[in-house]
Parts: sequence; structure tokens; C-alpha cells
Amino acid sequence: MRKFLFTGLLFIVITSGISYGQAKLPETTIENDGPVKWMTFEQAVEKSKTEKRKIFIDLYTDWCGWCKVMDKNTFSEELIANILNEKFYPVKFNAEQRADVVFQGYTFKFVASGNSGVHQLAASLLSNKLAYPSQVFLDENFHIIQPIQGYQKPDDFHKIIQFIGDDLYKKNTWAEFLKAYKSPYASTLGANPTLSPH
Repeated sequence: MRKFLFTGLLFIVITSGISYGQAKLPETTIENDGPVKWMTFEQAVEKSKTEKRKIFIDLYTDWCGWCKVMDKNTFSEELIANILNEKFYPVKFNAEQRADVVFQGYTFKFVASGNSGVHQLAASLLSNKLAYPSQVFLDENFHIIQPIQGYQKPDDFHKIIQFIGDDLYKKNTWAEFLKAYKSPYASTLGANPTLSPH
């Protein structure tokens, strides 16, 4: 029961979007050797204070092979990078990072478990359904739009970020969007089964 209440509190803190917390200076660094201009969660929150924008969070771990494949095959694509850089604040977040994150007055910490553990912010964003890679989209007020789990090929991921990045999810169902979608990729096929329609 105690674990359930704690998880519920974390979920409420993330999804409430009531006010900005005093974020610490980033204690982690992001390598930007590809076309996506990655930032830390703290940097994205700070930038949101002056220019509202949706936040895209790539949740990964150092040991996750499919996370590395997504970096190499999907995030390296110029079409993908352009949408992430223009429509979102793209965040790279190690779900096992040790550094605290202060957000909306709450300090999210790393919780050790066995040989590893999980960061409370990652667990909260994924409602404790931990799988890597996972991607989470937040609106301009830090409400969760959609979490997506698993490796996303460029053609499938392009659909998702265009649907969310252009705010089409507010006006159309996923099925309606797919009928009108024009893919820049020759091999695009059907709907992505990991995205649930609205």
C-alpha cells in the first residue's frame, strides 16, 4: 500500500503541471554528436520558462542494445531530428542516472535495486512500466501526452512525432491521421501498433 501511494504521488507530481519548481543546475551532461540537439530534463524545464514547447523524452539505459540501435537508425535521421529540434525540447534521460532531479518542488532520486536500480523520474513518467527504450511526450504544461515503449523505426517514428508535434492529436484520431499522412519514407506501412489511438 505504501509503495502504491508513493507511486501515485510521483505520478501526480509529474502530471499535475501546477507550477515550475526550482530546478537545480544539470548534474548530467548530454553528448550531442548527432543531428538531434539533446538536452537534460532540467535544461528543457528551464527553456520552457521563456519559450513554451512540448518536451520529448528518450528514456534509455547504458546496457540497452535497442536504445543504441534507435540512436543509430532513428535519431540520426535528418527528418526526425528536424521535427524533434523544431517542435520539441528533446531530452535524453538515462533511467538509471544517479543525479537527483528537482521538478515542481519534488526531488526525484535514484532508487537502488539489486545490481542497478531506477530513477524515480523515469519510473513516474512510465507509470512504473519500465521498458527500454521508451519515449514520453509532454505538453507545454508538462502533462503526459503519450508514452511509447520499444524501438521505433524512422518511418514509424516520423508519423508519431508529426502527429504529436503538429498538435494533430488534439483534432484527429490516430486512424484519421494515418489516412491523410504522406510519408517521406518509401517503405512506410500501416499504423504503428505501439501508439494507442485517441
